[in-house]
Amino acid sequence: MSTVGFIYHPDYLKHDTGIGHPERSQRLETLVQHLLNTPLWQQLSHLRPEPAPLEWVHKVHPERYSAMIKVRCLGGEQILDSGDTHVCRESYDVALLAAGGVLQGVDEVMTGKLKSAFCAVRPPGHHAETSTVMGFCLFNNIAIGARYAQQRYGVERVAIIDWDVHHGNGTQEIFYEDDSVFYISLHQYPYYPGTGAASERGEGRGDGFTLNCPMGAGSVEKDYLDAFQTQILPALHKFQPQLVMISAGFDAHKDDPLAHINLTEDSFAKMTELVAEISSKYSGSRIVSVLEGGYNLQALARSVETHLKVLGQ
Repeated sequence: MSTVGFIYHPDYLKHDTGIGHPERSQRLETLVQHLLNTPLWQQLSHLRPEPAPLEWVHKVHPERYSAMIKVRCLGGEQILDSGDTHVCRESYDVALLAAGGVLQGVDEVMTGKLKSAFCAVRPPGHHAETSTVMGFCLFNNIAIGARYAQQRYGVERVAIIDWDVHHGNGTQEIFYEDDSVFYISLHQYPYYPGTGAASERGEGRGDGFTLNCPMGAGSVEKDYLDAFQTQILPALHKFQPQLVMISAGFDAHKDDPLAHINLTEDSFAKMTELVAEISSKYSGSRIVSVLEGGYNLQALARSVETHLKVLGQ
């Protein structure tokens, strides 16, 4: 039996962002087709999620926020923010299904059915703040999953490692004053969305539980691995997470059109190995990985393949 779950729903393709938008349904179509042509596909445990119940969405986002998204999507609006978060009538339901994919991933690993889970969801989530649509994101999928793990399964310490090339401002904002969720981000800086300076470390009880590792344009694998060795791994050893979650964006790949970082598929494999080592030490190897960005279709598909291979080791 597989130790890795692949959580996907064909309805994720119904979130139509329009012609020319980088966060398009072809991302998942190409990813699934690529994996179908590898031996890995048969080794995965394939799961189809249900929509997230609103009670769990509302642990992160207020009711007025989800209601606003519902009304505007069903009302036929096509852009929900200042310009880049495009939606269609189905987008609200698909966004609930994306959050639901992460809840299922948490269920699978916390009940011991699977060692780890990869949530091949869209729309992505890490830019969505408590009450703000932003950066292609409607609901913050991984934040909802982290709260669910805490309140459904009694997990006291959750680590979120975010290696999307863009800083996860939403996840940071949601947990900025929280010492039970350690948010760690490696991202191109300065770059969209403008947050993620090394000086942003959390506030109040959360002081020291946000760790930003800003990367200059042109950074390479060594820069990322150095950040792991000198900053991230020591911090995680100190935190001792009971659940590890990954905001797995693959847009720091050298072929990605939206950024200027020079990672390869092998780079993502190496980072996955480092996270897996931490997880095996403190969280029973439980990892929930959640797709964020990645906009070169082939680079995304190959990078996810290497990520899944390491998760299955």
